[in-house]
Amino acid sequence: MNDKQAVTTFHYLLHPYNTSLVTCCDTEGKSNIITIAWLIPVSVSPPLVGMSIGPSRFSYGLIRETGEFVINVAPYDIARQVLFCGRRSGREMDKFAETGLTPMEAQHVRPPVIEECVAHLECRVVQDIEAGDHQIVVGEVLAAYANHGILEENGLYRLDQVQTLFHLGRNWFTSTGAECEKISL
Repeated sequence: MNDKQAVTTFHYLLHPYNTSLVTCCDTEGKSNIITIAWLIPVSVSPPLVGMSIGPSRFSYGLIRETGEFVINVAPYDIARQVLFCGRRSGREMDKFAETGLTPMEAQHVRPPVIEECVAHLECRVVQDIEAGDHQIVVGEVLAAYANHGILEENGLYRLDQVQTLFHLGRNWFTSTGAECEKISL
């Protein structure tokens, strides 16, 4: 790989990324799903999360229109649906119908949560920042919850109960292993 190729694919050097399905909707309530791997917590108080999204994406327009979205943490066993939602446009189809994923009513926002996902962060947009060929959308987390029994008492995932999905790049995915070690200094 030459230097120019390395620069244009630099983001793969930062992978794997936790991969989530982000739901959004228009003002009429018609929902869409987009796959996002570029997510980052940006503040604990107030609780803020950022995601990088291309401004030409159909979902970006819906998020701008309503100012709301839900981050749905995907388990490894729905990797095919996650890839589908990242490779197809909601302008052309209903991704819930095409993938068989189940929309459920959210607690505080209009976009639905996805039943097959293991955790959900309901967000309201507080910032939209231009960043090169992407936008960084920052959302305030209004509600955050996980499926019953998948978290330890300390709030960490029980890896014997769920394996979250990580994107390696292109069509390659991986997951968490069952082995975990707490490191102490």
